[in-house]
Amino acid sequence: QVQLVESGGGLVQAGGSLRLSCAASGRTFSTYSMGWFRQAPGKEREFVGAISWGGGRTYYADSVKGRFIISRDNAKNTVYLQMNSLKPEDTAVYCCAAAGRTWPPTVRNEYDYWGQGTQVTVSS
Repeated sequence: QVQLVESGGGLVQAGGSLRLSCAASGRTFSTYSMGWFRQAPGKEREFVGAISWGGGRTYYADSVKGRFIISRDNAKNTVYLQMNSLKPEDTAVYCCAAAGRTWPPTVRNEYDYWGQGTQVTVSS
């Protein structure tokens, strides 16, 4: 079992930055690839990016490539999402999730565990 808790969301102006954290409980965190998804009001949940279990590989959606960076610290059981050059269209609830089987895990059903999410609002 892995429990995930996100933090770091908030309100930021367009062009600004935020760093989200996802803290995991459970001894097996380091065996999971970790992903970030987001869901804006009235829209489907969207894949943002993922990082492999050891942190050596990352994969991003085209919409965030070059602006967002995912990293992880397995000693702290934490994965991060650094968001730069934020745009109003980045406004959403951001969730982290743990995937155990495939790479890159880009779809929801590849993930076994989910956090509750943290709100990110980007004002224009």
